[in-house]
Amino acid sequence: MKFLDLDFGLWTLLGSLQAVPSDTFFTGPPHFRWLIILYFFIGGISGGALLVASLLRLFGAPEDRAFIRLGVYISFVGMVLSAVLLIIDLGVPLRFWHMLIQDNTGRLMFKWWSPMSVGAWGLLVFGIFCGMATLRVLRDDRRLTWSTLEFLHHAPVSNFAAIGGIVGGLFLAGYTGVLLAVTNRPIWADSSWLGLLFLLSGISTSVATLFLVAHWQGLIVPTTEARLQRFDRIALILELVVLVVFVVSLGAVAQAFLNAWGVLLLLGVVGVGILKPLSMGRDAGHNVAAASVLVLFGGFVLRVVVLLASEDVHVAGAQVFR
Repeated sequence: MKFLDLDFGLWTLLGSLQAVPSDTFFTGPPHFRWLIILYFFIGGISGGALLVASLLRLFGAPEDRAFIRLGVYISFVGMVLSAVLLIIDLGVPLRFWHMLIQDNTGRLMFKWWSPMSVGAWGLLVFGIFCGMATLRVLRDDRRLTWSTLEFLHHAPVSNFAAIGGIVGGLFLAGYTGVLLAVTNRPIWADSSWLGLLFLLSGISTSVATLFLVAHWQGLIVPTTEARLQRFDRIALILELVVLVVFVVSLGAVAQAFLNAWGVLLLLGVVGVGILKPLSMGRDAGHNVAAASVLVLFGGFVLRVVVLLASEDVHVAGAQVFR
């Protein structure tokens, strides 16, 4: 009943807000669809997985090795899928390299004032550290026997790669939210909390993916799982807090959620994706898979709601029409 009370309270808060003009309501929607939604979702998992694996590498114990290996593989697969989705969404896939190199001069294409340009280079840096982590894991698994890869195990290189993985993971998991926040559209540009919200969601969905794949493989490491459960619980609680703050920070613009998108946000994200997994715990074997699926569902729905709710807002001057 407490969960229902919280949902009802949030709904009442939305209903009490009054419409006011906003100077952010003047651009047309970018018409993001499922390729970009999937990229936001998978990219968050990829960044969060490398972040978790790198934290375990830097601060964990020897028994964490199996989950480090799993996290790196999940991050690498997610990175490849994200790159494919982005390249396909360009419409002219062969021009993706124009984000990094000027086609007419051959010089580097970097605009520090452009979030899109910074993001393209950030993805490249993330790819480098994810690649280093993947090569080390492949070497550890004897899938690659190149002696030249031995340097990845040396302390200075290993620590540098882990720190880079933490920074790169934080960037990729939260960058998509920051990109939306600097896009002049209703909801997105009316709050500065989207980056942190997407970051926490990326962490919770990546840990859920780790648990789900580990459960499927029959991997059991009680000490590592206990630490990850505590970490995941903190991430989910913080995600819930930041989600509430995000909605409140929208002010009158939160009226855009007084529709089916608002119901989906409350029930799908808050109820199913956060509160239910928190109440279940993951002590029993069957709860691991069930709770992880619910967290993944909530993380996906969060991105669907945030992206498409703004797309559905039609703007004429400073007036908003749903």
